[in-house]
Amino acid sequence: MASRTRLRKGPLPSPQETIEKLEKIVSDDGNYYGAQQMYKSTSARYIAAERFDEALDILQSGAVVQLKHGQTTCGGELSLMLAETLVKGKFPYNEETLGRIKKIHEVFPRIPLPQQWEDDDEDMQKLSEALGAAKIRVDACSSFMKAAIRWSAEFGGFKHGSPELHCMIAEYISSESPEPDMTRVTFHFVRGNQPEKFASAIVNFMSKCYPGEDDVAIARAVLTYLSQKNLRDANKLIDEIKKKAEVDEIEFPDSELVKFIIYLLQTLERDALPLFRMLRQNFKSSIDREPTFEELLDEIAEKFFGVRRRNPLQGGLFGDIFKMMEGVPGM
Repeated sequence: MASRTRLRKGPLPSPQETIEKLEKIVSDDGNYYGAQQMYKSTSARYIAAERFDEALDILQSGAVVQLKHGQTTCGGELSLMLAETLVKGKFPYNEETLGRIKKIHEVFPRIPLPQQWEDDDEDMQKLSEALGAAKIRVDACSSFMKAAIRWSAEFGGFKHGSPELHCMIAEYISSESPEPDMTRVTFHFVRGNQPEKFASAIVNFMSKCYPGEDDVAIARAVLTYLSQKNLRDANKLIDEIKKKAEVDEIEFPDSELVKFIIYLLQTLERDALPLFRMLRQNFKSSIDREPTFEELLDEIAEKFFGVRRRNPLQGGLFGDIFKMMEGVPGM
């Protein structure tokens, strides 16, 4: 208790002294909660004094040491405080500040879920606990990364936030989420700059998904790229999925929906609005498998052919999904 009093009263201690002291409390004493309260209170004093660099040092150290000791909730809370401090201190988006985010992101726990278990109460309890812990990890990392994306949009000149940060959150959700969430993965990867990694995530999903989900995931990814008028990465994505699926000996789907996507990519290479409309009509039953596809195609028609949308994005199901992405810039 005396150590907490010394941290709260008198002149601000040196940041390095604070960092070393709190790391010892976590690593040697295992007093995660006590250290957490001191990380928060001490960094708050530096922020109040507008000594933002020192506050970031303390928060970064605290987030990393807590996460390395498996304290996801504590580490996630300090990570989020760091992202918020970047905004308060009006830090520019550069390699130094991006490096802080990367160092924290790298130590967020990555724990494979059990793939096999016995059908008894003990194993089912362990599975339930593992799924709950995975959800906590994904939620904590997502909250941190989305706050960082908002900072990068405000201080980095990115309309939708840093592409690199979008890829980082997409990869983590893809690999760690207890249930496949390809809608969120797609949302972030499309705003990223690494279609090769997106293809890897889709092929990994194809290896585990139920029949009929693989072609929908591919179509969603391509159509979302195209709704951003990004024909280059849409084509790149398809090529990479085919290559990676062949290497992993996973069958690339040959459904009517995938045929539609291939024809659509070819159509958009030229000014062929009549052919675009014919494709939509001929493949309507496949398009209707996913409610958001019609709205995405309306968006594509506007972007590539100047056709006004019949159902504005802001009012449809696709727009509602975007709004659910919890404040990501540009939506």
